[in-house]
Amino acid sequence: MRVVIAEDAALLREGLTRLLEDRGHTICAAVSDGDALLAGVAEHRPDVAVVDIRMPPTHSDEGLRAALQLRRDFPGTGVLVFSQYIETSYSAQLLEGGAAGVGYLLKDRVANVAEFSAALQRVADGGTALDPEVVSQLFRASRRRGGLSTLTPRERQVLALMAEGRSNAAIGQRLVITERAVAKHTTSIFHKLDLQPSDDDNRRVLAVLAYLGH
Repeated sequence: MRVVIAEDAALLREGLTRLLEDRGHTICAAVSDGDALLAGVAEHRPDVAVVDIRMPPTHSDEGLRAALQLRRDFPGTGVLVFSQYIETSYSAQLLEGGAAGVGYLLKDRVANVAEFSAALQRVADGGTALDPEVVSQLFRASRRRGGLSTLTPRERQVLALMAEGRSNAAIGQRLVITERAVAKHTTSIFHKLDLQPSDDDNRRVLAVLAYLGH
């Protein structure tokens, strides 16, 4: 992968750079603010950008606002928000154009290097990687909408794991149920959210977007 990193903490920025380079990836640019992020992506057109939320000058939401602009201006570049914080309003906006190529992971919940690298690769490939706590907070902010209220607790568990980018087999392993049972739950979710079969739309992505309130 070709990666641009935007992280204002120098030690973490250098650590991410070394971690990814050690796994064979190319770091096109490692910067400390949103403007430099956008300039780096414009220059290098990487596969994915790793973006912290709170960067100079105010250390509030500069990173997420830069990520939103990145999504608009460079739709071919995946965006993985990697932060200590959850910002639900901007997070929902980040997913408005489609969940493909978007990730949001919490720094203190990433268990190991392999997990982070796999999530980054998934986002670069056009997939989704959302931390369960991010999904939970976004769901609480939007649970009154649409057919979500009709989902059973198990169906919500399945949909939350789908939002993390997990396959049916991986969901089955996590919930200790068969892959066939997962498929049945998934079919029920699609039906309740009125997601009909289509050659053009990825129903898993659409279901995740519905789950997040879109």
